[in-house]
Amino acid sequence: MSLWAVTFLEYWKRKNATLAHHWDCMDFHEEEEPPRPEFAAMAPAMEENPVTGVKEPYFPEKARISRMLTGSMVIVIMLCVVMIFLVTVIIYRSIVSVMMFETGSSVLRTQAGNIANISSSLVNLALILLMGQVYTALAEQLTKWEMHRTQTQYEDAFTFKVFIFQFVNFYSSPFYVAFFKGRFVGYPGHYGTLFGMRNEDCGPGGCLIELAEQLCIIMVGKQLINNVQEFVIPKIKYWRQKRALSSVKKAQKAEESKRWEQDYELIPCEGLFDEYLEIVLQFGFITIFVAAFPLAPLFALLNNWVEVRLDAYKFVCEYRRPVAERAQHIGVWFIILEALSHVSVIVNAFLIAFTSDFLPRLLYQYKFNNDLHGYVNFTLAYSPPSYNYSSHTVCRYKAFRDENGKYTLVYWELLAARLGFIIAFEHVVFFVLRVIDWMVPDIPESLELKIKRERYLAKQALADKQEALLVSTPTHCEPCLFSLPLTPESSETEAVSESLSSCC
Repeated sequence: MSLWAVTFLEYWKRKNATLAHHWDCMDFHEEEEPPRPEFAAMAPAMEENPVTGVKEPYFPEKARISRMLTGSMVIVIMLCVVMIFLVTVIIYRSIVSVMMFETGSSVLRTQAGNIANISSSLVNLALILLMGQVYTALAEQLTKWEMHRTQTQYEDAFTFKVFIFQFVNFYSSPFYVAFFKGRFVGYPGHYGTLFGMRNEDCGPGGCLIELAEQLCIIMVGKQLINNVQEFVIPKIKYWRQKRALSSVKKAQKAEESKRWEQDYELIPCEGLFDEYLEIVLQFGFITIFVAAFPLAPLFALLNNWVEVRLDAYKFVCEYRRPVAERAQHIGVWFIILEALSHVSVIVNAFLIAFTSDFLPRLLYQYKFNNDLHGYVNFTLAYSPPSYNYSSHTVCRYKAFRDENGKYTLVYWELLAARLGFIIAFEHVVFFVLRVIDWMVPDIPESLELKIKRERYLAKQALADKQEALLVSTPTHCEPCLFSLPLTPESSETEAVSESLSSCC
């Protein structure tokens, strides 16, 4: 999956270059962008642009940096709120487990862990969606307050804020289950506690099963809710707008409305931010946690099949035609996708090494029994004698400890194997990724030849035009002509003609 992610991004670079050339945006730069209307309306001063030489609205850079630092503190506070909600879900899961055990029903006591995990995942999904809506509105106000000059700067800042929050919002719970749950349990007689309650332990099947359950509920639940919203909300907005315009249409003469009037009756297009965010978060689910939930790409494929058709209907039939804006690429979204592809390598290495039973099984096969006979007994430790005396029973628990609760030699051997696997896995995968990056050029060869051919023809056309000017120019004007620069820019060609006309 890590190799696929990098290959996908490399081929997206080629597709991006083809589209940018097709729409004549390859030489489009941010310096050419005009100031945003909101920025121009709220800027306190006017100063000359050092690139264009034109006076335009100006906002002091120091004031913008101080505002951005203040906004980053708000982001940190919101991330702390997400962590508080995560702890709340953990406590809720413990309380539900205790309540299931206290019912006395054998069925509920047996399924207490599964009921607690599934219900807590649903609660977590509701909190994630609620916090996402609140924070997106807050991030929009913060980004406006920071006074970014161009639309590209504004969109990049807004995108980065929302993604950082949504990354923690959506992935904090799976990260907790994958790498923290069951790590600080302790052992019989010396259990770790949180707010007076015993720390959570993984079920008999291990944390990988619980992680797969949680990923399935969060990812698939989010997809279903988003698709329902994309289908229902535009229809409600369209119905409200049509109802509001019906009184105006009644007052007009009964004549057939023009095409632009029909388009105006549709819902205003709100941009593509939500579409990008949804796909990027899905990309994170199918790459970062694929070792724990291999069905994630299948659910993503089914979701995208529905998403394409919903978006097609929405943008063609329910939204107004959007105003086109020039852009050289997809902006900060590509940097986010690249970061996710690299994070996926590290996270999957740790998942395989620490969360799954892959390396303990390999160690047991290599050191004790190739057929895995006695493997379960190998993973269980005996409770300390002090605990046996106080509880009048002997129990087994999943750990590599001796009877005194100390880690055994097998634990340290397994830890060394896990760390060695992580280092080897990351180095091999990252090396292959760099090879793929080097082998796949960012611009297709056919497109590169086309660009070179266009540049050559532009220079040839300029040379032919200047040769024609030389033929038709009197002898005393030739020094003026040769003193001007030879570049393929049309504006400078016009300057040649103007200079000649003024000279001659």
